[in-house]
Amino acid sequence: MHSKKRLFGTDGVRGIANIKPMTAEMALQLGRAIAYISRKEARRHRIVIGKDTRLSGYMLEGAMMAGICSMGVDALMVGPLPTPGIAFITSSMRADAGVVISASHNPYQDNGIKFFSRDGLKLPDETELEIERFILENHDPSHRPTASEVGKAYRVDDAIGRYVVFAKNAFPKELTLDGLKIAVDCANGAAYKVAPAVFYELGAEVIPIGVAPNGENINKECGALHPENVAKAVVERGADIGFAIDGDGDRCIMVDEKGMILDGDYILAISALGRLKEGALDKKTLVATIMSNSGLEEAITGAGGKMIRTAVGDRYVVEEMLKGGYNLGGEQSGHVIFLDHTTTGDGTITALQILKRMVSEGAKLSELASVMRTYPQVLVNVKVKQKKDIAQMPEVYGLLKTVEKRLKRRGRAFIRYSGTEPLARITIEGEREDEIRAWADELAALLKKEVG
Repeated sequence: MHSKKRLFGTDGVRGIANIKPMTAEMALQLGRAIAYISRKEARRHRIVIGKDTRLSGYMLEGAMMAGICSMGVDALMVGPLPTPGIAFITSSMRADAGVVISASHNPYQDNGIKFFSRDGLKLPDETELEIERFILENHDPSHRPTASEVGKAYRVDDAIGRYVVFAKNAFPKELTLDGLKIAVDCANGAAYKVAPAVFYELGAEVIPIGVAPNGENINKECGALHPENVAKAVVERGADIGFAIDGDGDRCIMVDEKGMILDGDYILAISALGRLKEGALDKKTLVATIMSNSGLEEAITGAGGKMIRTAVGDRYVVEEMLKGGYNLGGEQSGHVIFLDHTTTGDGTITALQILKRMVSEGAKLSELASVMRTYPQVLVNVKVKQKKDIAQMPEVYGLLKTVEKRLKRRGRAFIRYSGTEPLARITIEGEREDEIRAWADELAALLKKEVG
């Protein structure tokens, strides 16, 4: 058994579309593999397939459908829909698994494939390893379905409507968005129809941005990677709040009425502290990652709560939440999981939870955000040719330990490799930005010399 994954990264299989491993041939094989391991009982099985708005989605969708049907499993096609919407449809329709064809925040030429279990949860590492063995070890079942046992493909025509109703149910029925002006940037991605519809149907005046996908403009200078666009719209149009959602619709960045950009840490602080007051934060605990600012932990512990950190990746946040029985967790990047409402990060539902706080407390977002202070944090990405163990690079490791010692309890410093790109990410947090930036640049220079 292989303990290290060879195809899957931290969030599925990802790469440049039509170049190995992100080819139609690989999509077909992944489809066959997920169909094979999903067949547990002697009955008709079904797998949901959804995607974002990338041009290559058509190619991979067709290949995935063929692979699934070739194993005698039916494919339920939902078309462009946010990742959390596909998780919801999978669970709601009692399907055996869900497939998301998306590269999230990456540019349009990239694409990816990730899976959900029948419960709407991302697959554990063991199941991903099982899929890899099926593909890489040329596992070919001797019995291939024929005649009427071959799978069928169906179009789920009302998938968007189902998801809009589901998302709206995360907002209290006794409240309304009447009188609020909301700017929302959908990144020309999977949420381009559903997010504006949800806010509009709840009574808001909506300023839609990034809602004209053409297959090539997903995430292009818009969405959660470029919240400055929605910030500009908020100020110019006099909106009460703005939201920037990413290409696959599972994360959200906020903008207050003054145009101030607020990341996922602020979402977590506002939501966790509100729930603490209401006694609705399970075990008084918030789950975040090593990337979250120390100011978030300071705010939570100061209010009598507790914060647990995990590795980077919303799947690890969810795993910790399920293991410990917690109902709120997320990432600085805007992946926020409200397990009371959904099983994965959902940009639209995240926005609704913040709007609920604004409406119920009669407060502006800038007022709600004042519950947390942030410490300066410097992030530097270094392109690498190999992902060498940091501890095996004496100069880099030595400087990292020196920085940690100098920061003492006034900050943090760490280096991690991206799970989806050939990058090393340096993060340093402290009280003086000039000081931590100098250290980050020095570490970056050493890293480039070693593995660049």
